[in-house]
Amino acid sequence: MSVITFELLKESKDSLARLGKLYTPHGAVETPIFMPVGTQATVKAMSPEELVEVGSQIILGNTYHLYLRPGHELIERAGGLHTFMNWSGPILTDSGGFQVFSLSDLRKISEEGVEFRSHLDGSKHFFTPEKVMEIEMALGADIAMAFDECVAYPMEYEYTRQSTARTTRWAERCLKAHQKKDQTLFGIVQGGIFKDLREISARNLVSLNFPGYGIGGLSVGEPKSLMYEILEMTTPLLPAHKPRYLMGVGSPDCLIEGVIRGVDMFDCVLPTRIARNGTVFTWEGKVVIRNARYKNDFSPLDPRCNCYTCRNYSRAYLRHLFNVGEILGLRLTTYHNLFFLLQLMQEIRKAIAADSLLEFREEFFSRYLEKEKE
Repeated sequence: MSVITFELLKESKDSLARLGKLYTPHGAVETPIFMPVGTQATVKAMSPEELVEVGSQIILGNTYHLYLRPGHELIERAGGLHTFMNWSGPILTDSGGFQVFSLSDLRKISEEGVEFRSHLDGSKHFFTPEKVMEIEMALGADIAMAFDECVAYPMEYEYTRQSTARTTRWAERCLKAHQKKDQTLFGIVQGGIFKDLREISARNLVSLNFPGYGIGGLSVGEPKSLMYEILEMTTPLLPAHKPRYLMGVGSPDCLIEGVIRGVDMFDCVLPTRIARNGTVFTWEGKVVIRNARYKNDFSPLDPRCNCYTCRNYSRAYLRHLFNVGEILGLRLTTYHNLFFLLQLMQEIRKAIAADSLLEFREEFFSRYLEKEKE
């Protein structure tokens, strides 16, 4: 019996988009939603109070990184991830699969699991589905993800076929090992860029009756048009009454296109990572605040934005902070980027409710993409 429930409130008339509400032990989440990533038990540059201010409803923790530092046993002794990081809202932990498989020169895959070397000190470790469940249960998030293999792009068909079948077998082992009653386990659909493998993976995982489903192995280097094509044929294969989570996607255009194709949940490090390098989202496109053109620009980052940064600071001041290496600069840009994406998701939800999402997309792209080309 799942401790989370998903209420489907509305299905779009002209796309696969839907409005929903996800109920967890730590609160309800309105969907579609973007989830900020707190890789190491913190969303970089943000306090928990600031995450609430920007509209965060649910955040992520990273199993691989928290296993290495400070260790899941320590976090369990602290009372779990919520207590450890002082976050009272819902948390989702990934399985560490993407991080492990990104260590292409440092890992070895077998049926039993994955042997890998830490990127920190080269020490050897072994992740099995059972070990990952042990770690995620100790972390104590509301939602845990099953251990899977995320294949690279491009990847040949035969390896992808074998990997997809192994991911299903690992999912079965995760279900058997997962025993935490106040935590819900999601399965992850794989299959690379091959439609027949995506269908096989989706049908096999649906037969295992997970309470929710991640869609993995996309946004790993393939063209966006191909990602949208795979997404469009995958989401209808998943149960309408369960949440769908597109993993590792967080650019404004992909959020809109993903929602149109039936996705309810997204996460990505993109908004916080580019913010720390001085790039911000605005309703008119991206702004690279380090650029000399903003030296005497005393307007806000985004005149349409009502976040703390835009209400109080100018582009000229933010450029100055980055140029002199002040930490406040990256904090203010991170705050803005998360506020922007969460505001975008709120506008998307309003558009679905009003049956005007396709019109919203057209109007958004007419301004955003034109500015990005400059």
